[in-house]
Amino acid sequence: MKELYRRLWSHRPSHRASRIIILAVTGLAIFASYVLPLAFRPSGYELAVGDVAPYDIQAPYALSYESEVLTERARAEMEKKVSSVYLPADPAISRQQIEKMRSILYFINTVRQDAYASFQQKVEDLSMMVDIKITPAVAEQLINLSTSRWESVQREAESVLEQMMRNTIREDRLAEYRRNVPSLISYSVPPEASEVIINLVTPMVVANSLFSQEQTEAARQDARESVAPVMQSFMVDEAIVLRGQVIGAKEWEALLKYELVQLKTGIREMAGAAAVIILMGGFLTLYFRRRFIAPADNLLALMVIAAMMILFLLAARIFIPNRAVLPYLFPLPAFGLTLAAMYSSVEIAMIFSLVISILAAYGLPNTLDLTVFYFMSSLCGVLILGRGRRMVSFVFSALAVGVAGGTVVLAYRLPDGLTDWFGLATLLGTAFLNGVFSTSLALVLQFLFSWLTGTTTALQLLELSRPDHPLLQYILRNAPGTYQHSLQVANLAEQAAEAIGADALLVRVGALYHDAGKANNPQFFIENQAGSRLNPHDDLDPAFSASVIIQHVSDGDILARKHRLPAGIRAFILEHHGTLLTRYQYARAIEKSDGHAELVSQAAFRYPGPRPKSRETALLMLADGVEARARATVPKNHEELRDLIKQAFDYYEHEGQLDETRLTLRDLNLASESFFNTLKGMYHPRIHYPEIKQKQPAAGQPQPEPEKLPGNGS
Repeated sequence: MKELYRRLWSHRPSHRASRIIILAVTGLAIFASYVLPLAFRPSGYELAVGDVAPYDIQAPYALSYESEVLTERARAEMEKKVSSVYLPADPAISRQQIEKMRSILYFINTVRQDAYASFQQKVEDLSMMVDIKITPAVAEQLINLSTSRWESVQREAESVLEQMMRNTIREDRLAEYRRNVPSLISYSVPPEASEVIINLVTPMVVANSLFSQEQTEAARQDARESVAPVMQSFMVDEAIVLRGQVIGAKEWEALLKYELVQLKTGIREMAGAAAVIILMGGFLTLYFRRRFIAPADNLLALMVIAAMMILFLLAARIFIPNRAVLPYLFPLPAFGLTLAAMYSSVEIAMIFSLVISILAAYGLPNTLDLTVFYFMSSLCGVLILGRGRRMVSFVFSALAVGVAGGTVVLAYRLPDGLTDWFGLATLLGTAFLNGVFSTSLALVLQFLFSWLTGTTTALQLLELSRPDHPLLQYILRNAPGTYQHSLQVANLAEQAAEAIGADALLVRVGALYHDAGKANNPQFFIENQAGSRLNPHDDLDPAFSASVIIQHVSDGDILARKHRLPAGIRAFILEHHGTLLTRYQYARAIEKSDGHAELVSQAAFRYPGPRPKSRETALLMLADGVEARARATVPKNHEELRDLIKQAFDYYEHEGQLDETRLTLRDLNLASESFFNTLKGMYHPRIHYPEIKQKQPAAGQPQPEPEKLPGNGS
């Protein structure tokens, strides 16, 4: 399966439509992770005010907020303490009531003196008064009073009412004042007259200090505003609601602040999630339109990056929400470290680390500090790791992730008075554990994804470059000349790769193995033939000779598969001759056909290919050809060396072998100059050492001992 993927996608120029599809699918997957309930610890509990909590609910992190519930309670308590505001006593009301009393007394007096009315009619007339209601019994008493007694009743009634209305009478105390009417009646008044006075005066006592609604409301508002907002604080893991507790308004507010209440995802939340995803997608599109980075232009690499991003974000959405410590333990920096190690690109690891840090922390209560925590720890870890060529780099990278994360924790938690020293120490230790977990996970992921996709990591390349590798030992023992040739080609190609910014380590290791197939039949390749031995190709049919030469490509691929070399290295074996002709055998075939080239089939003399599909394999082809030409012609000066390099480059370009690579004219110029600088050190002029001649001694004289040269022994 992985081989099929490699053939379909690896080292193939990506198309705009394919990149758009990958970006869209990734965005939809991330959007789904935002809106679907995935967390192990739910982001919300299905509770309501008045429910009984089925379990303890603890604060996932320290939080201090202004409690609207507690503030409203305090303001309501203060408002209750404000008394109603009444206006000062109004003398006009007192005078009005006294005038009414006089009118009533005048009416009663008139009824008493009506000589034409019967007793019963007088009782009915008195009972029909509007301003005061008296019972028939009291009416009878009024009629039966003597004139002198009635006059004293009138005087006492006016006096009692006047005394009563001199007080400040409020509506809320009106009944109290009316009950005090009997106490103001003179003790000299007989009981029956006192009863009449009480019945006449009590209804006339009214409130003369009126309630002021406006002033009362203003006083209450001032009292409410005098109450400062009440802050509610929770420490990490402090209980918000205990099991069996009825959820009140205060507890409900805390659950809402922590977003622990499961609310239906609204259109606002969905729109916000879509906005941040579109923003990140647009940022990546704009960035990679301006900057060419090889892994980002390879469909297989893009698919791997997208898959890793989705996996990390899904894991983040499952494990991080509503946790206090786990967000700082989640190994998100492993994403950037894996990219840096797999693709030997610090830049692409940094860019995607920024994106995933923003996406992973989005929507969480402590979004800002988590975003900075993830990005800075990832950034420092990637910069220390570099291309991940040594295990010690991973150790230092783990330390960098921990130090960066711990520094962010200090920067954001120290000013926060809610985080105690124990909690701070816990987060610092968690940050350092994050570094260990992230680098460990990155080591595992780089091997896993490189195995699945055929991508070669720096650590794998370093392992393959060891001289004691079984396949290198096989080449060295069976074809030492090929081994030396491979070393020279590796030096050439590596220096050129450094010059143009290609993967130099990949080029070097690929060059070491590119001619591995020659070790199966070393005698058929000139670098393995001793000078005194005949070339076996001189006696072979050109077509058969060509097939033997061409077979070293397929033999090399078989050996590479046998020794489990990754697909990236096998590409150097298959592509280093492209679809070129074996020119020596082809020329001999034409010579044998008396110059009739049309009688000779080129297919029998052409390598099966494929042509180079990357800058690295193209550099190997150029270095292999240049080294072979230089070994065959041995240039005598710099001009000849430059001409030799130019001829080789022109030949490969003319044959279309570089058409499927991204080598630019600038790359070719830099590679040509690099080849020249490397080869001129190999083919520098050498001093001809003169032979030392000594005069022969005369006969009979002792012979001188031969001169001992360094390294020749005695």
